[in-house]
Parts: sequence; C-alpha cells; structure tokens
Amino acid sequence: MVVQVSEPITIVKEERFTLPGYYTWEQFEALQTLIEDAPGLRITYLDGCVQFMTLGEDHEQIKSVLAIFIGLYFFEKGINFIPVGSATRRNQAKDVSFEPDESYYIGSRKEHPDLAVEVTISSGSTNKLTKYLRLRIPEVWFWANNQLAIYRLRDDDYEQVLRSEFLPELDLELLVRCVLMPSIIEARTEFLNGIQPQ
Repeated sequence: MVVQVSEPITIVKEERFTLPGYYTWEQFEALQTLIEDAPGLRITYLDGCVQFMTLGEDHEQIKSVLAIFIGLYFFEKGINFIPVGSATRRNQAKDVSFEPDESYYIGSRKEHPDLAVEVTISSGSTNKLTKYLRLRIPEVWFWANNQLAIYRLRDDDYEQVLRSEFLPELDLELLVRCVLMPSIIEARTEFLNGIQPQ
C-alpha cells in the first residue's frame, strides 16, 4: 500500500513573539490557561512582559541530545542528581514564570534546581539570565550558535566562566563536539571514551 501526502511536510522552526503592552499576573495566568493544551508552545512572564515561543525540531534535538550526555556524565561519574526537565519555575512575588529547556538538582532537591540549560536556535540572548537571577539558580548553561556558554551566579549577577563549578572536570569542547555529531551512537562512544580515566 502506498500512502500519498497531498500537503508538503514542513519542519516548524523556533520562533518568539512578545505581546505588546503590560500584563498583570492574573492576565498572564489567564493566557497560560488558554494555551495549556497547545503542544510545542511555551509562555514566559517577566515584569509584566509576556513572550511566546514555539519549539522546532532543531531546538528539541539539541536539547534532548544535551540531556542524554549530561545524564550520561552524571551516571558515569557517580554524581547523584534529579532531572526535572522543563518543569515551570514561577514566583508571583518576583514577577517571573518560565520553563528552562532542561534542569537538574544536584545531590538533593532544593527550592529551585542547581543547574539549568537554555537552548537557542533562531533568536534570543543571555538577557534570559534576568529570569534565572530572580530565582537565584546557581548555574545556567546557554547553547547558541553551536557553542556552550556557562554562567555562574556571583552575588547579585551572573558571570561567564570557562567551566561548570558543579562539573569542573567535564570537557565542554568534547560535549559540544559529541552533541553535533550526526550519529548519536558514535557520539556516545566518543563521549564515554573522553570522560573515562586514561
């Protein structure tokens, strides 16, 4: 049996749209309720500003492969962790609600995760750090332009650092190279070889 597709299949790209104007927390919650059944659509709130983002395949692939290798590293190094993915982080008193792409408690559960990962494919910037600062999440990793940048909370702001303070032995160049490899099986082998003691 041959299945014919009458419409061409299109791959959805990551897009962002900021609603004009100021929105109260109650208005934001009403908008959130309206879109809660819309797959692949995220909503962020910061200081009265509401932003929507669609999640394309490229975004989801990078995020998923990063999560696989981060988890693999935790397992191989015997580091206890609790993965909580893109669970919503929200605090009305601090005027913020958002979803990281991936997030982790390291060791034990706390008020908020220790480590969050943000993947940006088409647009965006480290201005996103403002929302993380509200919740004082200690470390944020940004993937953009096929590179990984690590930001560590210092007093009342984030500072870009060369290594993760939670995973100081992790070779970030190895991680990026493996995430970008076309074969995830070959990438897994290379990653494991790279993190095991010689």
